[in-house]
Amino acid sequence: MYLPDSILTCIQMLEQAGFAAYVVGGCVRDACLGLIPQDYDMCTSALPEQTEEVFQDYRLVLAGKKHGTIGVVTEDGVVEITTFRTEGEYRDNRHPDWVAFVPEVEQDLARRDFTVNAMAWSPTRGYADPFGGREALKRGILRAVGDPEKRFREDSLRILRGVRFAVRFGLTVDPETERAMYSQAYLMENLARERVFDELCKLIPGMQLEDLLRFAKILAAVIPELEPMIGFDQRSPHHAYDLYTHVAHVVSAVPKDLTIRWAALLHDIGKVPTFTQDETGRGHFYGHAPKGAQMAEEVLRRLKAPTALRQQVVLLIEKHMLRLTPDKKMLRRQIGRLSWNTVEQLLALQKADMGSKGTGKPEEMEIFEQIREILEEIRTEDSCLSLKDLAVKGNDLMALGFAGKAIGQTLNALLEQVLDETLPNEKQTLLAWAEREKEQTYGRL
Repeated sequence: MYLPDSILTCIQMLEQAGFAAYVVGGCVRDACLGLIPQDYDMCTSALPEQTEEVFQDYRLVLAGKKHGTIGVVTEDGVVEITTFRTEGEYRDNRHPDWVAFVPEVEQDLARRDFTVNAMAWSPTRGYADPFGGREALKRGILRAVGDPEKRFREDSLRILRGVRFAVRFGLTVDPETERAMYSQAYLMENLARERVFDELCKLIPGMQLEDLLRFAKILAAVIPELEPMIGFDQRSPHHAYDLYTHVAHVVSAVPKDLTIRWAALLHDIGKVPTFTQDETGRGHFYGHAPKGAQMAEEVLRRLKAPTALRQQVVLLIEKHMLRLTPDKKMLRRQIGRLSWNTVEQLLALQKADMGSKGTGKPEEMEIFEQIREILEEIRTEDSCLSLKDLAVKGNDLMALGFAGKAIGQTLNALLEQVLDETLPNEKQTLLAWAEREKEQTYGRL
């Protein structure tokens, strides 16, 4: 296993001082999978004070000392070195009641979440793998260390982390571990919303259709608005799938961009509360887009999502029924009003939405390629799409005698003329039109 020079130096210094030292956890797992670890954690038999003494010539970070962690500042960054430890009960489903230092690495590994993460490695001592993490990786199995219910009661975020590991590494969850995930999912209500949102943002972009379907109940445990969608019959000839299955198809069909994935996941949450049936029994969802936007706003506020992401997701949901058409003038207007980024995200969302009904009508999909081609034409034309692109500015209109609201109104009117291709985006032509309008509205001064 390759180790950066800074990590190797820290291990060697601890070993030379008579202490056992290993890299541990995710970096060992990634190396076993043939991946390049993004970060390295270390554990050691040295007590915190002994670690301080070994690295007395280094600048140290001591904020985690009471939990056994000493940060050693190296040229490559801070290396965190934690004393082997065991832990007491987790009465709040997050923090142990007590932490005790122990002499053996196996005792330390026993407190970790999954066997694939409960491995340590040393260039001098080799692997410490008391729970069969390497074999589990070879077999593609995700299994909790020890009693899975106890592991998830200690920190219920491990349930979402387990889903993420299964998705990311293509692992099958051990049946006993999976049963515990579902039975303990209610404990995630106790988690800080920021922790849940952060874990969901790591998870959702990588999820495929089968992941979204298999772990639907776990996602619904942290986003309760998804629960009534699972198995919901849309009673529509346009939809072959239940509501959640349709959503799962949409999420897996859009790009892995975080914003559009969130929009896809939440785009139809307004359907259940707006559901009605006509006299034939056919289902309708009048107003589900604005209702869904309102509900998505509440979901993302509750999860403490960043403002920019929340606002863009809500906008996409609000506008997802605003059908884009292969009309250059209309597309120019929509880009001007919504922005290039929003129109392109809407196109991707609508394409996935249309293609995820399960009704098998490929001719409905042709329009999206037509729209894409026209968007490329608009892009290459360097068209005027918003007020910032307009050849005339407010100061130009003030020089003609415009004042107050009339300036903004006239600029918007000029933009409409340009978007309609009634006028070219040329300064003198636009000013001449504005002057004529002023004379017709106010008369000659």
